[in-house]
Amino acid sequence: MNKIIEIKTFGNEEQGFLSFFESNKDIPFEIKRIYYTYDVPINTKRGMHAHKELNQVLWCPYGEIEVILDNGKEKKSYLLDSPEKALLVGKGIWRDMYWKKENSVLCVAASDYYNEEDYIRDYDEFLKYVKEGYWNDENKLY
Repeated sequence: MNKIIEIKTFGNEEQGFLSFFESNKDIPFEIKRIYYTYDVPINTKRGMHAHKELNQVLWCPYGEIEVILDNGKEKKSYLLDSPEKALLVGKGIWRDMYWKKENSVLCVAASDYYNEEDYIRDYDEFLKYVKEGYWNDENKLY
């Protein structure tokens, strides 16, 4: 599931653009929560966690944010630098985000309501889950 997707976009330079995605059509889950992060200083690292069960789609409507995904075996970097693309992030993926441009905004649509119990905030604990096969190889990077 961990891959860049193109967001449907309509419009033109004279009138502007509208972009959207839909639950269970463009993304493989129902959206239960949307949040966004902004006013983050350049080169700040955020994220630094994984989720046991949560799936997300991340997009950057303005700016440039590097997202590094880690499944405990390999890492892959993605650049969110256009409002026309998004990153699907599945469960069992450690994520680090780096703000690369001033005033960048990161938006997230999540498959469930906020639940602190779903977070893994310690990298060594995350690696333990990976080693024990908690996600049964569902957390592959593409």
